[in-house]
Amino acid sequence: MIKIFMWSGPRNISTALMRSFENRTDTKVYDEPFYSYYLKNTNLDHPMKDEIINTYPYDENEVINLITKNDDKYKIFYQKHMTHHILDKTNLEWINKGLNCFLIRDPAKVITSYIKKNSLRSIKDVGFKKLYQIFKLLNLKEPIVINSDYLLKDPQKYLKILCQKLNLDFDEKMLNWPKGYRDTDGIWSKVWYQDVISTTTFNGNINKEYNVPKDFENIYKECQEIYEEINKYSIQV
Repeated sequence: MIKIFMWSGPRNISTALMRSFENRTDTKVYDEPFYSYYLKNTNLDHPMKDEIINTYPYDENEVINLITKNDDKYKIFYQKHMTHHILDKTNLEWINKGLNCFLIRDPAKVITSYIKKNSLRSIKDVGFKKLYQIFKLLNLKEPIVINSDYLLKDPQKYLKILCQKLNLDFDEKMLNWPKGYRDTDGIWSKVWYQDVISTTTFNGNINKEYNVPKDFENIYKECQEIYEEINKYSIQV
Protein backbone atom coordinates (compact mmCIF):
# COMPACT_ATOMS: atom_id res chain seq x y z
CA MET A 1 0.00 0.00 0.00
CA ILE A 2 1.35 3.41 -0.97
CA LYS A 3 1.02 5.95 1.81
CA ILE A 4 1.11 9.64 0.87
CA PHE A 5 1.77 12.09 3.67
CA MET A 6 0.66 15.47 2.31
CA TRP A 7 2.04 18.18 4.57
CA SER A 8 0.65 21.71 4.59
CA GLY A 9 -0.67 24.44 6.80
CA PRO A 10 -4.33 25.50 6.84
CA ARG A 11 -5.98 27.36 3.93
CA ASN A 12 -3.67 25.85 1.29
CA ILE A 13 -6.40 24.20 -0.89
CA SER A 14 -5.45 21.04 0.98
CA THR A 15 -9.06 19.83 1.16
CA ALA A 16 -9.53 20.24 -2.60
CA LEU A 17 -6.41 18.15 -3.20
CA MET A 18 -7.75 15.53 -0.79
CA ARG A 19 -11.02 15.54 -2.79
CA SER A 20 -9.02 15.00 -5.95
CA PHE A 21 -7.27 11.90 -4.62
CA GLU A 22 -10.40 10.58 -2.90
CA ASN A 23 -12.22 10.56 -6.22
CA ARG A 24 -9.86 7.81 -7.39
CA THR A 25 -11.36 4.37 -6.82
CA ASP A 26 -8.03 3.00 -5.59
CA THR A 27 -7.53 5.58 -2.82
CA LYS A 28 -8.68 6.04 0.78
CA VAL A 29 -8.10 9.33 2.58
CA TYR A 30 -7.62 10.47 6.15
CA ASP A 31 -8.46 14.04 7.08
CA GLU A 32 -6.06 15.65 9.59
CA PRO A 33 -5.22 12.64 11.79
CA PHE A 34 -3.48 14.66 14.52
CA TYR A 35 -6.10 17.40 15.00
CA SER A 36 -7.65 15.93 18.16
CA TYR A 37 -4.19 15.15 19.55
CA TYR A 38 -3.13 18.75 18.86
CA LEU A 39 -6.15 20.27 20.60
CA LYS A 40 -5.90 17.92 23.57
CA ASN A 41 -2.22 18.72 24.11
CA THR A 42 -2.33 22.48 23.50
CA ASN A 43 -5.78 23.27 24.90
CA LEU A 44 -6.09 25.98 22.26
CA ASP A 45 -9.52 27.44 21.69
CA HIS A 46 -10.52 26.26 18.21
CA PRO A 47 -14.04 26.06 16.78
CA MET A 48 -15.68 22.75 17.83
CA LYS A 49 -12.71 21.92 20.06
CA ASP A 50 -14.60 19.73 22.54
CA GLU A 51 -16.52 17.88 19.83
CA ILE A 52 -13.29 17.09 17.97
CA ILE A 53 -11.54 15.78 21.09
CA ASN A 54 -14.57 13.66 22.00
CA THR A 55 -14.91 12.23 18.48
CA TYR A 56 -11.37 11.44 17.32
CA PRO A 57 -8.39 9.68 18.93
CA TYR A 58 -6.01 11.99 20.72
CA ASP A 59 -3.60 9.34 21.98
CA GLU A 60 -0.43 9.69 19.93
CA ASN A 61 0.25 5.96 19.61
CA GLU A 62 -3.31 5.26 18.52
CA VAL A 63 -3.09 7.90 15.79
CA ILE A 64 0.26 6.56 14.57
CA ASN A 65 -1.17 3.06 14.40
CA LEU A 66 -4.10 4.28 12.29
CA ILE A 67 -1.92 6.12 9.77
CA THR A 68 0.70 3.39 9.35
CA LYS A 69 -1.45 0.28 9.05
CA ASN A 70 -2.32 -1.16 5.64
CA ASP A 71 -5.74 -1.63 4.09
CA ASP A 72 -5.84 -4.31 1.39
CA LYS A 73 -8.97 -2.76 -0.14
CA TYR A 74 -6.97 0.16 -1.51
CA LYS A 75 -3.72 0.77 -3.35
CA ILE A 76 -3.19 4.29 -1.99
CA PHE A 77 -3.62 5.78 1.48
CA TYR A 78 -3.67 9.58 1.14
CA GLN A 79 -3.30 11.52 4.37
CA LYS A 80 -3.89 15.25 4.73
CA HIS A 81 -1.56 16.39 7.51
CA MET A 82 -1.56 19.85 9.04
CA THR A 83 2.01 20.67 10.04
CA HIS A 84 0.99 22.80 13.02
CA HIS A 85 -0.69 19.75 14.54
CA ILE A 86 2.76 18.23 14.98
CA LEU A 87 4.23 19.35 18.30
CA ASP A 88 7.90 19.45 19.26
CA LYS A 89 7.37 16.33 21.38
CA THR A 90 5.50 14.37 18.68
CA ASN A 91 7.04 11.05 17.69
CA LEU A 92 7.92 11.19 13.97
CA GLU A 93 9.63 7.82 13.64
CA TRP A 94 6.81 6.78 11.28
CA ILE A 95 7.45 9.59 8.82
CA ASN A 96 9.62 7.53 6.46
CA LYS A 97 6.93 4.87 6.05
CA GLY A 98 5.29 6.89 3.29
CA LEU A 99 5.89 9.36 0.49
CA ASN A 100 6.20 12.84 1.95
CA CYS A 101 4.92 15.79 -0.08
CA PHE A 102 4.61 19.48 0.73
CA LEU A 103 1.74 21.72 -0.30
CA ILE A 104 2.41 25.46 -0.09
CA ARG A 105 0.56 28.67 -0.88
CA ASP A 106 1.35 32.38 -1.00
CA PRO A 107 1.32 33.45 2.70
CA ALA A 108 -0.79 36.53 1.93
CA LYS A 109 -3.54 34.23 0.66
CA VAL A 110 -3.16 31.88 3.61
CA ILE A 111 -3.29 34.62 6.24
CA THR A 112 -6.21 36.57 4.76
CA SER A 113 -8.19 33.34 4.46
CA TYR A 114 -7.27 32.08 7.95
CA ILE A 115 -8.28 35.22 9.85
CA LYS A 116 -11.81 34.90 8.44
CA LYS A 117 -12.15 31.60 10.29
CA ASN A 118 -10.03 31.81 13.44
CA SER A 119 -7.82 34.06 15.57
CA LEU A 120 -4.24 34.25 14.31
CA ARG A 121 -1.93 34.45 17.33
CA SER A 122 1.47 33.53 15.85
CA ILE A 123 3.19 31.95 12.87
CA LYS A 124 2.61 28.57 14.53
CA ASP A 125 -1.10 28.80 13.72
CA VAL A 126 -0.52 28.75 9.94
CA GLY A 127 2.07 25.98 9.98
CA PHE A 128 4.89 27.52 7.93
CA LYS A 129 7.59 27.16 10.58
CA LYS A 130 6.73 23.54 11.37
CA LEU A 131 6.47 22.72 7.66
CA TYR A 132 10.01 24.00 7.18
CA GLN A 133 11.22 21.97 10.17
CA ILE A 134 9.73 18.79 8.69
CA PHE A 135 11.11 19.70 5.27
CA LYS A 136 14.62 20.05 6.75
CA LEU A 137 14.23 16.94 8.92
CA LEU A 138 13.48 14.75 5.90
CA ASN A 139 16.34 16.28 3.89
CA LEU A 140 15.01 14.73 0.68
CA LYS A 141 17.24 14.80 -2.41
CA GLU A 142 14.26 15.49 -4.66
CA PRO A 143 11.45 16.82 -2.46
CA ILE A 144 7.94 16.87 -3.89
CA VAL A 145 6.59 20.39 -3.41
CA ILE A 146 3.22 21.50 -4.76
CA ASN A 147 2.48 25.20 -5.13
CA SER A 148 -1.28 25.67 -5.01
CA ASP A 149 -1.20 28.54 -7.52
CA TYR A 150 0.70 26.44 -10.04
CA LEU A 151 -1.77 23.60 -9.51
CA LEU A 152 -4.78 25.87 -10.01
CA LYS A 153 -3.28 27.31 -13.20
CA ASP A 154 -3.30 23.95 -15.00
CA PRO A 155 -4.69 21.13 -12.79
CA GLN A 156 -4.51 18.36 -15.37
CA LYS A 157 -0.93 19.00 -16.38
CA TYR A 158 0.16 19.53 -12.80
CA LEU A 159 -1.52 16.40 -11.44
CA LYS A 160 0.00 14.32 -14.22
CA ILE A 161 3.46 15.47 -13.17
CA LEU A 162 2.65 14.90 -9.50
CA CYS A 163 1.43 11.36 -10.18
CA GLN A 164 4.55 10.66 -12.19
CA LYS A 165 6.74 11.74 -9.27
CA LEU A 166 4.71 9.50 -6.97
CA ASN A 167 4.99 6.57 -9.42
CA LEU A 168 1.21 6.52 -9.83
CA ASP A 169 -0.92 6.34 -12.94
CA PHE A 170 -2.78 9.58 -13.51
CA ASP A 171 -6.56 9.20 -13.24
CA GLU A 172 -8.93 11.63 -15.00
CA LYS A 173 -11.26 11.29 -12.00
CA MET A 174 -8.83 13.47 -10.06
CA LEU A 175 -9.98 16.52 -12.01
CA ASN A 176 -13.61 16.53 -10.82
CA TRP A 177 -15.61 15.42 -7.82
CA PRO A 178 -19.21 15.66 -6.56
CA LYS A 179 -20.33 18.65 -4.51
CA GLY A 180 -20.98 18.39 -0.81
CA TYR A 181 -19.54 16.93 2.36
CA ARG A 182 -17.89 13.50 2.64
CA ASP A 183 -18.07 10.85 5.33
CA THR A 184 -14.28 11.14 5.39
CA ASP A 185 -14.40 14.86 6.23
CA GLY A 186 -13.58 15.77 9.79
CA ILE A 187 -16.55 17.18 11.71
CA TRP A 188 -14.74 20.54 11.62
CA SER A 189 -15.75 20.69 7.95
CA LYS A 190 -18.86 22.59 9.10
CA VAL A 191 -16.57 25.48 10.06
CA TRP A 192 -13.67 25.27 7.61
CA TYR A 193 -14.98 23.70 4.38
CA GLN A 194 -17.80 26.02 3.27
CA ASP A 195 -15.89 26.99 0.13
CA VAL A 196 -14.81 23.55 -1.00
CA ILE A 197 -18.17 21.81 -0.52
CA SER A 198 -19.63 23.87 -3.37
CA THR A 199 -16.81 22.99 -5.77
CA THR A 200 -16.60 20.18 -8.30
CA THR A 201 -13.06 20.90 -9.48
CA PHE A 202 -10.02 23.02 -8.73
CA ASN A 203 -10.84 26.70 -9.02
CA GLY A 204 -9.69 30.04 -7.69
CA ASN A 205 -8.51 33.41 -8.90
CA ILE A 206 -4.75 33.06 -8.72
CA ASN A 207 -4.20 36.62 -9.96
CA LYS A 208 -6.25 38.29 -7.23
CA GLU A 209 -4.23 40.49 -4.87
CA TYR A 210 -4.50 39.84 -1.15
CA ASN A 211 -3.65 42.60 1.33
CA VAL A 212 -2.44 41.42 4.72
CA PRO A 213 -3.72 43.63 7.58
CA LYS A 214 -0.98 45.55 9.38
CA ASP A 215 -1.53 43.58 12.60
CA PHE A 216 -0.22 40.47 10.83
CA GLU A 217 2.64 41.96 8.80
CA ASN A 218 5.38 40.46 10.98
CA ILE A 219 3.85 37.00 10.73
CA TYR A 220 3.52 37.48 6.98
CA LYS A 221 7.18 38.45 6.55
CA GLU A 222 8.37 35.40 8.50
CA CYS A 223 6.08 33.11 6.49
CA GLN A 224 7.21 34.68 3.23
CA GLU A 225 10.87 33.85 3.90
CA ILE A 226 10.01 30.19 4.44
CA TYR A 227 7.66 30.12 1.46
CA GLU A 228 10.32 31.49 -0.89
CA GLU A 229 12.87 28.95 0.30
CA ILE A 230 10.60 25.92 -0.14
CA ASN A 231 9.08 27.23 -3.36
CA LYS A 232 12.47 26.78 -5.03
CA TYR A 233 11.63 23.06 -5.13
CA SER A 234 8.05 23.38 -6.42
CA ILE A 235 6.88 21.36 -9.38
CA GLN A 236 6.83 23.65 -12.41
CA VAL A 237 4.38 23.60 -15.33
